Formats: sequence, structure tokens, C-alpha cells
Amino acid sequence: MIHGAFCGGWVFDAFRAPFEAAGHQVVTPDLPGHGPGADPTGLSMSDYAEAVVRQCQAFDTAPVLIGHSLGGLACQMAAARVRPAALILLAPSAPWGVYGSTMEEGASAVGLYALGPFWLQAVSPDYRLARTYSLDRLDSEARRAAFARMVPESGRALWETLNWWLDPFMTTQVAAPHGTPVLAIAGGGDLIHPPATVRQTAERLGGATEVFEGMSHWLPGEPGWEAVADGCMTWLDRTLRAAA
Repeated sequence: MIHGAFCGGWVFDAFRAPFEAAGHQVVTPDLPGHGPGADPTGLSMSDYAEAVVRQCQAFDTAPVLIGHSLGGLACQMAAARVRPAALILLAPSAPWGVYGSTMEEGASAVGLYALGPFWLQAVSPDYRLARTYSLDRLDSEARRAAFARMVPESGRALWETLNWWLDPFMTTQVAAPHGTPVLAIAGGGDLIHPPATVRQTAERLGGATEVFEGMSHWLPGEPGWEAVADGCMTWLDRTLRAAA
């Protein structure tokens, strides 16, 4: 399970439990630059994808990859190289070539320029933005607890993700992973990666989309996450049985 921007493997502290109870081994690593005392300055989405590849190569059999938000994009980038048994994307960041479908997505793509050359620095988490767009369905206590664990994010990785059309290296370009079943899950009220954009991402990968109405962006931890986990496991069990 691969976390998103400004976060760490702790995002899945609760979400992993049903999978483990069902007999799955679950690993929730921190991406490079996201551990205690680490500095993400200058890290690329390619670095994140490479870390996912190395993690997958440590297993004896092809793992299932589950990625949230920017971590979902890292999983997409890694999937063509490691051919996971299945790929589940929770509110995934879109790859190169997938345009946003809302004004909010456009605003997030240009808003970071207020910080100056943000792609050269680490960007600190912003409580107001987290409260409005990511942690919006958590109660005040849970929201502050989650925000307190957030860490700076690589401005370069954010630029490659949010401003992909300016990236001459097409860093986040992906292709459908050959033979890998793909499920993308969207929150019906997600303003960061809304259902219409998530559907485009799923179509790019030859996958299916499921929308959880009433949910927002923090799918692994906001109220209702249990239903999301159950939906993932139902799809995963059916998919793995069909491949056996």
C-alpha cells in the first residue's frame, strides 16, 4: 500500500487491518523523503516509482499494489515494470496526458506558483488546504491528528504531477500494464481527483472505476473507509480467483 503526497505509510494504519484479517500480508512503506527527518527536496516521481519497483522485487511472487492519490500515480508508473497481480488506485493522481475535469483541479495546478520556484524546494503541508480538500470529512480531532503527522513534499514531484504538460521528459507517462487487472476508486465528493478524472485514468490503464458517493479524497481513513476496503477485497478476491 503506497501513500500519497505529504504523508507516510501511517495513512493505512486502519485500512490495512481488514486485509490482514483476511490473510493478506500488507506492507506500507514510506516513500523516499517521507520518513522521520528525511528531506524530499529534488525527488522526482521517477524516484517514487523506482522505490515501489524495488519494494515489489523483494517479494517472491507478484504483489497487489494499492496506491492512494500521488501514491496511486507512483504505482501506475511502477506497474509496467513489475506486472503486479492486481492494481487498485484510491483517488489516484492522473498520469501524463489526462486533463483535469474541474476548475478546482486547474486551480491546484497553478496555485503552487505563488510559492515561487516550488519545484526546487520542499513544500510544507497547509492546514487550510488539507481541511478543505483532503481531510474535510474527518472530525476536528482526527483532522488535526492526521495533519500533525504530515511531512513536506517534493515540489519537483508535485510539479511533474500537477503540471505534466510543461514536463518535456513526460515523467508521469504510463501505459496499460499488460495482463494486470486495474480498479480505480473515486470519492463522489472528491475535489482533488473527482470521479470524471479518475475514470479517465482508469480508461488509460484499461481498468474499471467504482465511485463511492458521499466520500471525499481521504479514502483510506475518512468515515466510510471500511466500505472502501470491503469493496477492494471483494474485487480482489474475484479477480485473483479468475486468474487462478
